[in-house]
Amino acid sequence: MAGPEFLDTEQGRKLAYHRTQGEGPTVVFLGGLKSDMEGTKAVHLEAWCAARGQAFLRFDYSGHGESSGTFEEGCIGDWAQDTAAALSALTTGPLVVVGSSMGGWQALLYARAHPERVAGLVTIAAAPDFTEDGYAASFTDAQWAAIERDGQVEMPSDYMEPYIITRRLIEDGRDNLVLRSPLPLPFPVRCLQGTDDSAVSTETAVRLLEHADSPDMRLAIVKGADHRFSDRPCLGLIEEAIVDIMGLET
Repeated sequence: MAGPEFLDTEQGRKLAYHRTQGEGPTVVFLGGLKSDMEGTKAVHLEAWCAARGQAFLRFDYSGHGESSGTFEEGCIGDWAQDTAAALSALTTGPLVVVGSSMGGWQALLYARAHPERVAGLVTIAAAPDFTEDGYAASFTDAQWAAIERDGQVEMPSDYMEPYIITRRLIEDGRDNLVLRSPLPLPFPVRCLQGTDDSAVSTETAVRLLEHADSPDMRLAIVKGADHRFSDRPCLGLIEEAIVDIMGLET
């Protein structure tokens, strides 16, 4: 496979991306925290869209994958800027935005800011507001002391090496919360969530469903699926959600 292309943003970042030309709407995949565009879901959807003759985009946020910067330098707002820059420069027309985990939060931020571009939204184990409701809400006194003393704290992960969570990530997250104020999503939304997800709870998925204002929003809870949501049956559910939004037949 050919290597990625790169987009220079006005913030001085260099974003790696793969783009597939085709018919619209363009399917855009937004990955999770410390994930990259070479993950199973992103690569699978690229091949699926190519076989359908449908336009597709996957990219790495700054500090992720092959893009510039380091993870510890970034925050939710930076990655939202990256998303807006990539979608503005690399896509035209309506979009079906597919957001996984932190990418679900990014998808909601993009949709809130640019509803005119979004034909529909698919979230997979969406993690809106996780910096506040997950990390900040669960920090011990010792972890808060580390944040104050060192500007960061190390947090374990069930899916990869520990995360370095910075004070900037927490503080910037508070400026980008989506579950504390109205969240209009004036297009179809399909949310997918597994019961065995140890990173994002079904309660979070239900909270998003109840909070958002959408004319056509549905939540599918899959028994036994974990946070990766990337085995063959789960990939099929993602395909079905995209097709459902577009009103097409498989």
